[in-house]
Amino acid sequence: MVVNRSTLPVREIFPGYRARFVHSARTSESWLDIDAGAVAPEHHHPHEQIVNVLQGTLELTVAGVVHVLTAGTTFVIPPGVPHAARALTPCSVLDVFAPTREDYQQRT
Repeated sequence: MVVNRSTLPVREIFPGYRARFVHSARTSESWLDIDAGAVAPEHHHPHEQIVNVLQGTLELTVAGVVHVLTAGTTFVIPPGVPHAARALTPCSVLDVFAPTREDYQQRT
């Protein structure tokens, strides 16, 4: 399967968090552009999440511990663990989820 991400619809998942999604049978990718200062409030889900910062600086709070991630940094969040994020600068982030995020799949 070949996907041209630039043709995928953009979905705002939190204010200032714009995502394009790619789904396979086992994983979901969320390609995010995040505005400086935008916040993803604390939440949790049954999916493992791998946060990959491609550009910018992201403050990621996982289980109450604050981590500052910069371009080239990856953080693995286990399933069910509370986490939140705040973009300290404009950011480009790739989140990978396993299993597939059915709640992020396009509904027709």
